[in-house]
Amino acid sequence: MMLTDCRPQLTFWNIDRQQVTIDFDGGRIVTDTGLLAVRDFEQRLGIIDGLAKRFPDPRAPLYIAHPVGEILTQHVYQFLGGYFDCNDAKTLRHDPLFLTIAGVAPAEQVPGDEKTEPPALSSGSTLARFQYAYTRREAQLPIEEREVLLEQRAAQLDRIQVINEYLVDLFVRTRQERPRHIVIDIDPTDDPTHGQQMLSFYHGYYEQHQYFPLLLFDGETGFPLGAWLRPGVVHASCGVVESLDLVVQKLRAAWPDVTIVVRGDSGEAVPKLYEYCEREGLFYAIGYASNEVLKRRVAGTVWDPEVWYAFYREPRTRFQAFEDYPAGSWSRPRRIVAKIEINDKGINRRFVVTNLSGDPQGIYHGFYVKRGDVPERPIGELKNGLAADRLSATRFMANDLRLGLHVLAYAIVVLFREATASVPEVAHAEVSTLRAKLFKVGASVETSVRRIWFHFSSTWPYRELFLRVVEALRDFVHRLKSRALQVLTPCDCQPIAIPSG
Repeated sequence: MMLTDCRPQLTFWNIDRQQVTIDFDGGRIVTDTGLLAVRDFEQRLGIIDGLAKRFPDPRAPLYIAHPVGEILTQHVYQFLGGYFDCNDAKTLRHDPLFLTIAGVAPAEQVPGDEKTEPPALSSGSTLARFQYAYTRREAQLPIEEREVLLEQRAAQLDRIQVINEYLVDLFVRTRQERPRHIVIDIDPTDDPTHGQQMLSFYHGYYEQHQYFPLLLFDGETGFPLGAWLRPGVVHASCGVVESLDLVVQKLRAAWPDVTIVVRGDSGEAVPKLYEYCEREGLFYAIGYASNEVLKRRVAGTVWDPEVWYAFYREPRTRFQAFEDYPAGSWSRPRRIVAKIEINDKGINRRFVVTNLSGDPQGIYHGFYVKRGDVPERPIGELKNGLAADRLSATRFMANDLRLGLHVLAYAIVVLFREATASVPEVAHAEVSTLRAKLFKVGASVETSVRRIWFHFSSTWPYRELFLRVVEALRDFVHRLKSRALQVLTPCDCQPIAIPSG
């Protein structure tokens, strides 16, 4: 008796005599094919490959099925595609597109040959073990005799340091011109947690259990320069000087005479930060919390907008600066810039402590309030577009690594936008827009001996945009390579090389 092969088929509605029907006989079709352009761009710059070469890996070499570069690529491109959990790898590990992106040929299984295993990327459990730097070496020994545990812990710590150092190195080598000045924006952000996650605590201000990561960005481009996960109830300034120093020293090593300006919120306003900036020759503008002494100092300035508003019912703003504010915890007086504004909600006083000279209005409105763009916009994109606040591992160090990989994915997005500055449709697009317009596009997959074909739809509405984007990306890499050939490193006087991919 012969069995009939019944294939699933669904009928929805009719259009005149025609039925709208679907089946699953379209062949191998993938849904994130636009990521190929990102991978081509990123590979030509050697971004993930460069990180993989530095990445500590305590796994036993004889038992490694998936190398570091492949796992990092899988992580980053899952994030870019909108797949944020390790469990997503359960289906994506066999996806021909993600196999291709990770450098694994998506060969088809031979019909009728059940013994042939199709190629696959890491499973969700393998990705999770990698985040923990887990290794089975010495597993047969009692815990107290496993020396590999110390190596595992060292790898967990070193990975975070390596990622943060690499972010600054990547920023330096992808600048098209030598910058005259660099603004470093510092900002903590809340990261809600769920379940029994290590070092997650309840924060009274945010009214939630959370982590409290510290993020550093380039103030001009929004490029991430550092990301450090912190316990949920630490002070906002915890570790800020150490994180800033890592960035400053690497920037100074590349550009010894560059002017560096530090910008931050009132949470980072501590004497240790001011003293560090002054000792290192950095300019700074840091928000400062209001207090009764400052209110008395600006009382005369408040009078003018109050009178104006009483007569005309129109908002009015005044600025003031005084050079000799002596907070009790400071080693010496410093300059305070004040903004006094009155509107229908009352008087609003804002203060900034700074060593910048010049007009107080220019310092406040011309420089400090630009924090509304950077770092606020990059943090919003990290959370809303890349789910960087979705740190679901149980252990703290695993979550710290996940945060670093989310931030690396965002660094690729920032470079993608820089490279496509000549394409207005995407030059300032957020991650979600890029994903909807360019990344999420279907294609059928066909493999041969010499090629892996991805056949886009001939009616795809963003076809011309995609072609312009690819051209802009390759032109950006070409310009970087041309410039790199003319630049010598200060240590060995050899040309800086960018991998060709």
